Amino acid sequence: MMSILEKMNQLKGIMRKGLRKSFNRLGLALSLLVSMVWCTPAHAISIKEEKELSQEFMRYVHRYYDLVEDPLINAYVNDVGQKILAKIPTQPFDYRFFVIKENVYNAFAIPAGYIFINSGMLLAMEHEDELAGILAHEISHVVCRHISQRIERSKKLDLATMAGVVAGVFLGVAGGSAEAAQALTLGSMAAGQTLALAYSREDESQADQFGLAYLEEAGYSAEGLLIILKKIRSRQWFGTSQIPTYMMTHPAVEDRIAHIDAWLSTRQTADPQHHLTAGPSKQLQRVQYRLRALYAEPNGAAQFFEAILKKTPSDADAAHAYGLLLARMGKRQEAFDYLQTALAVNPLDPTLLSDLGKVHFSDGNTKEALKILQGAASLPGRNSEGLFYLGRTYMELGDFNNAVDIFENLLEANSGYTAAYLALGQTYGKLARIPEAHYFLGIYHYELGDDRTAQYHLSRAQQGLNDPKKIEKTRRLLEAIGKLPAEQTQ
Repeated sequence: MMSILEKMNQLKGIMRKGLRKSFNRLGLALSLLVSMVWCTPAHAISIKEEKELSQEFMRYVHRYYDLVEDPLINAYVNDVGQKILAKIPTQPFDYRFFVIKENVYNAFAIPAGYIFINSGMLLAMEHEDELAGILAHEISHVVCRHISQRIERSKKLDLATMAGVVAGVFLGVAGGSAEAAQALTLGSMAAGQTLALAYSREDESQADQFGLAYLEEAGYSAEGLLIILKKIRSRQWFGTSQIPTYMMTHPAVEDRIAHIDAWLSTRQTADPQHHLTAGPSKQLQRVQYRLRALYAEPNGAAQFFEAILKKTPSDADAAHAYGLLLARMGKRQEAFDYLQTALAVNPLDPTLLSDLGKVHFSDGNTKEALKILQGAASLPGRNSEGLFYLGRTYMELGDFNNAVDIFENLLEANSGYTAAYLALGQTYGKLARIPEAHYFLGIYHYELGDDRTAQYHLSRAQQGLNDPKKIEKTRRLLEAIGKLPAEQTQ
């Protein structure tokens, strides 16, 4: 009988040569066991360094790119990611998922479990399995610590500067503005490190092989990954300026498609039910509606929703999204009409109530906004944006103590909701609690990468804070700013 070590060595040989039928015979459980062994590199930056680099990387994202802040969209992507994470070995950090407002097809992972997907790629998907396939692949890069290994091998720069180099590799190529791309490379010295950080064909093969195992264990079809890779490939027209960012950072797409196709043929022969479900899920469709309504070009999005509602007037999700789009276009009365139509179908939907309250707030009707937003906050499934606008409504009504409570509860549940730091700092200012006002304003500007303004507020906060936790965080942030390259603090 073959020993575990022999099986591991056999599977390792298979993975080096490409996906074969024997991968299926060795079994999913064994592949997961091997991933725990082989994806623990001997030479990589430490877990602590990974976390520091990822936090600095986020400041580049905030500085040069727009993140999709919508709680429903982010919750959906996170939920799919968590289904996959539930099937992988225990990780030394918490994974976080982000959507970047960019039409180009791209998805990538950085150390410490920060995973990004562009809105354009999310809109191109027809099945949840496509999203799961991309996320499983990127999760596998993190599990195997591919970028962390490459950073260690080429670590001639400090981590703060290296974060900019990583941002230049994944954000600054064929998708952002030329100005952002140039700034992200941080000069010729840093730019010289970018080639050493690129994924190899072996990295891609390994990430696909473990990703396929994770997908199957989580109940998704690998056919989704195959479909989205073919869509990415279809965007590669003549001329390098037309190559999707994904293909610049993830090499060997053609080889990957061939390997996954071969793997699928063996799996579908063994299990005829191992296919995609028909059509997009209700959740994916709702997420895509919101992406169009909140972030797409308004006139094109309006034509899209008008066509849907002409064909299916009873589509409450389309009416909801169209209402958001109309509010974004300044047509608030029409927006109210469509949101009320959706509300008649889903009267206890906290997201819909939060959106309706937000529109009332934007229209200056704070009393009506307060009533609706309080109702949304009392329901299960309340979202961060609803709480944020509830806090802003209290501010507008002069109830600053309640506003502070709302913003602090929001940040306790979602520390990444950056706008709440600004609102909380402003509210403390209204209450004449100046050290706390400077503290939260300092965090806000630090998160946005505005180090000069952050340093000013944090230094002022340091002079008057009494809370030991706030004092310690202020010290750490000021120390981090002091370690940044000079051009970032000027």
